[in-house]
Amino acid sequence: MAKPLPLLLLFLLFLTITTTTSSSSSSSSSSSSEKLKKMKKKKITHFTVYWHDIVSGPNPSGADVARAPITNTSTTLFGLVRIIDNPLTKGPTMSSDLVGRAQGFYASTSLEYVAFMMAMNFAFTSGKYNGSTVTILGRNEASADVREMPVIGGSGLFRWAQGYAQARTSMANLTTNDVVVKYDVHVMHY
Repeated sequence: MAKPLPLLLLFLLFLTITTTTSSSSSSSSSSSSEKLKKMKKKKITHFTVYWHDIVSGPNPSGADVARAPITNTSTTLFGLVRIIDNPLTKGPTMSSDLVGRAQGFYASTSLEYVAFMMAMNFAFTSGKYNGSTVTILGRNEASADVREMPVIGGSGLFRWAQGYAQARTSMANLTTNDVVVKYDVHVMHY
């Protein structure tokens, strides 16, 4: 009769451990399902920023990191790769409020016309989006009046982001090659 008692105690211990584990996992799964319920409410955000590509002067916001042998003779700068940390402002002038930085790179990818492959994060450093990012990856044909590029992700307030950005040249200085581009960004996120 002494043998059933240790078996009973082992069974009760096993039952206690399983009950505790399943109740803690059900509480964590209920908090996960609450998070999923909150995520089901999609939001659409539209914002406008001005992207300043400063290549002249003592403090350029971009640097060429690669040039193909053909780049210097190409009318489209084919083969150029430039890394950027461009200011993003509320208005078209640098004296406008700084809201963040466009960090990434662009590469000239067309032999026929000036077109870039853009890969950049809009990293917000002030305002209501401070600490959040939006990631843009796409083709930018510089001579088109409006260029549309996909938003492929984001972080912070823009977690799970998808959408599009429309770029319009606001100012292009043909002497310095500095450019200001207005970005209208439409983002769907949770």
